[in-house]
Amino acid sequence: MKPQVTVGQGPLLLAQPHGGLEIPDAILARLNPRGQARADTDWHIGRLYAGLLPEASVVSTPIHRYVIDANRDPADNSLYPGQNTTSLCPTTSFDGEDIYLDGQAPSADEIGQRRQDYHQPYHDALRQQLERIHQRHGYAIVYDCHSIRSLLPYLFDGRLPDFNIGSNSGASCSPVIETAVFEVCDSAEEYSTVINGRFKGGWTTRHYGRPQHGYHAIQMELAQYRYMREQAPWQYDEGQASRLRAILKSVLQNLARVFD
Repeated sequence: MKPQVTVGQGPLLLAQPHGGLEIPDAILARLNPRGQARADTDWHIGRLYAGLLPEASVVSTPIHRYVIDANRDPADNSLYPGQNTTSLCPTTSFDGEDIYLDGQAPSADEIGQRRQDYHQPYHDALRQQLERIHQRHGYAIVYDCHSIRSLLPYLFDGRLPDFNIGSNSGASCSPVIETAVFEVCDSAEEYSTVINGRFKGGWTTRHYGRPQHGYHAIQMELAQYRYMREQAPWQYDEGQASRLRAILKSVLQNLARVFD
C-alpha cells in the first residue's frame, strides 16, 4: 500500500496523511468494534480538495491512522505535552476509548515494523516532492490537509472553530503565508477561525517547515460538520462542502501566488 502521489508544477504540495481507510486484515482482526469503525478518519479529505488547484502536487496515504499515524513524530514524542492526544500507533480513539481487543495492542517491535512499512514511505514521497518543487521554484509550501469532529471533549473544550490554522506558533512558515491563509478564512462570513489554537500543526508542519531555507509548512484542521455529517455513515454534504470548497480554493490560490 504505497503512498499516492500527484505531481503538479506549482509551488504548493497538499499533504493528506489521515484520509486513508486501509487496515491490513491481520491488524483489523485485533481491533475491537470501535477500532474497526474508523471514526477518527479525516473523512472525504481527498474529495474536498480535489481539483481546487490543478497545479498543486498531492501526497496521500491509503493507510488508516489506526495502523500508524503519518503525522506523528516517528520517535513517538508527544506533539502536545500535558494534553490528551493519540500516539504514533494509536491504542485509543479521539474519545479516549480503547480500539484494540484485550492484549492485542502492538508491541514495540511491531510499531517499528509499521513505521518502516507505512510511515517512512509516506515521508519519503513527501520529501521527494518537496525537493523537486524547491528546485523548480526556489521554495516549496506544504499545506497539510486535516479535518476532525467538531465536538471531542477528550481532546478539547467546547466546539472547535471551523478553520484551525497551525504554523507551530509562527515557526514553520513565513508570516506572509500565515497571513495569506488567515485573511481568506477570517473574511468568510459565518465561519470561525483561529491561528495556533488547540492545533498548532503536527509533525509534518513542524518537521518540514524551515522557512529560512525556503521550505514552508502550514496545517489546516477543518471542523467536519462544515462539509459532512459527523456520525456514521459519515456522509458528505454536497451543499455545505460546495461552500467550503469555494473558500479553500481561495486559500490555495492565495498561497500559490504569495511570493509572486
